[in-house]
Amino acid sequence: MRKIHYLSGIILTIFIGLHLFNHITAIWGADTHIKVMSMLRHFYRNLFAEVILLAAVFVQMFSGFTLFRRHRKRTTSKYEKLHLWSGLYMAAFLTIHLSAIFFGRMVLHLDTNFYFGVAGLNAFPYNLFFIPYYGLAIFSFFGHLAAIHHKKMNRFILGISPSRQSGLILIVGTALTILIFYGLTNQFQGVTVPTEYEVLIGK
Repeated sequence: MRKIHYLSGIILTIFIGLHLFNHITAIWGADTHIKVMSMLRHFYRNLFAEVILLAAVFVQMFSGFTLFRRHRKRTTSKYEKLHLWSGLYMAAFLTIHLSAIFFGRMVLHLDTNFYFGVAGLNAFPYNLFFIPYYGLAIFSFFGHLAAIHHKKMNRFILGISPSRQSGLILIVGTALTILIFYGLTNQFQGVTVPTEYEVLIGK
């Protein structure tokens, strides 16, 4: 179970890393974000890649929930708890997020691009949900990485202990979360979405 969870996690980590890199490019504007997404879609928006990604998500959710139930009462350290709860949140987030993506593509017939992702993030009162929803997802990703690093790393790097290395991962994750929000909200000034995406915010 652990090996399957680990292998599917590597697949998702690669995809999520590319996805977050794409979001960072939004600091240069929506057009840049969309251009980068169009390039990346050559790698993951095809039947072969999507089947692998969906399989990895389902494996992560099933194995993750199983491991969570098995170890929830035995965790003691803060990083063990971070490992479990960040994984649980990511599983819930991926379930909701993928459902929304496929609903947007197949039912609303929208291009699930930059504007699909930021519509709720830039409209009140929807942003009261989407800010913590996205923010916790990004932080949980880095929190999960930090917890795994803390568990497996046993060497100092440049004089930095494994525990502090994990702390640095959390700091970097927090900084990138703020930077991503900066880009996805047009430098915190708000994004005006095209008319076809207004259905996402009840217009």
